[in-house]
Amino acid sequence: MGAVSFEDEYSSPIAPHRMFIALFLDAHNLMPKVIPSIKSIDFVSGDGGPGSVQQVNMVDESPVKYMKLRLDSKEEDNLVSRYTVIECDAFGEKIDCIANELKFEAGPNGGCIVKAKITYHPKGDSVLSEEEIKVGKEKAMEQYKVIESYLVENPEIYA
Repeated sequence: MGAVSFEDEYSSPIAPHRMFIALFLDAHNLMPKVIPSIKSIDFVSGDGGPGSVQQVNMVDESPVKYMKLRLDSKEEDNLVSRYTVIECDAFGEKIDCIANELKFEAGPNGGCIVKAKITYHPKGDSVLSEEEIKVGKEKAMEQYKVIESYLVENPEIYA
């Protein structure tokens, strides 16, 4: 089976530049502090520029132990980031990688609209069910909401 893509939009009360900084420029520092399931985020290679690889290490109790993310491109002026989950112990024999593109645009009342395009690349002839994709989407949204709540509670962060 070929790649499976979907697009989605999320509204946030957080300004676009703050969300971009939290999720891409300083995620390696912020996420382990505010997302209980993340133990650490370490650079495997690079310094945060395109081609850099980070490993997200989960807490011992988590069913997923780690994932590796490669930054494909980062447009700070346009608030667009493209990255690929290149390795994850939860991929098994079904998923080769997951490509992500996130764009942060100005929204109502000083908030933002997050436009996401996610593309799952299965291994070989593997078929991904809608349920498997839904679970991945829900986990990503949970983390997004934790970051959003933290930024609402701490308006001075990344202001």
